Amino acid sequence: MPELSRFLGVVISMYYNDHRPAHFHASYGEFGLIVYLEDGSLEGRFPRRATNLVLEWYHLHRDELSRNWARAVRHEPLLPIPPLE
Repeated sequence: MPELSRFLGVVISMYYNDHRPAHFHASYGEFGLIVYLEDGSLEGRFPRRATNLVLEWYHLHRDELSRNWARAVRHEPLLPIPPLE
């Protein structure tokens, strides 16, 4: 699973050939979260503070995430996205 970004212990990744709708995966220790690109809805279990950081990052990088989803569908290399600072 290609890593797109990493910040404050959170790793953001996106799978090739993943199911629709468009989304990305976030991991934080033993926790996992799926964030859907269309509306930012969540699936999974994550600490509240880490969830807020992921959502802040998502809102800053929605366009880049959508472009990477399109690249993944075409089996093209994914582009890194800057971490949350």
